[in-house]
Amino acid sequence: MNRKLISEFYPDLLVADGFDEAIIGVARTFNNLSVAYDTKKCLEILMTRDKMTRDDAQEYFDFNIVRSYVGENTPTFIEL
Repeated sequence: MNRKLISEFYPDLLVADGFDEAIIGVARTFNNLSVAYDTKKCLEILMTRDKMTRDDAQEYFDFNIVRSYVGENTPTFIEL
């Protein structure tokens, strides 16, 4: 699933800008949907795009992305 399909079928879901290549689908919990991302791919994007080390990418990801609550449909990050 990609960002275009998500916006077409689930227009209310929020996305993490700059991480489209890490989208793996839509996560469903009790009464909530969210865009699901592959954590490993997100880290690879940070290391490649932003030229971060693995440790820097992990720290940035943990504090600035995963901990960012932006509402009911906040994206989900999955470790495969």
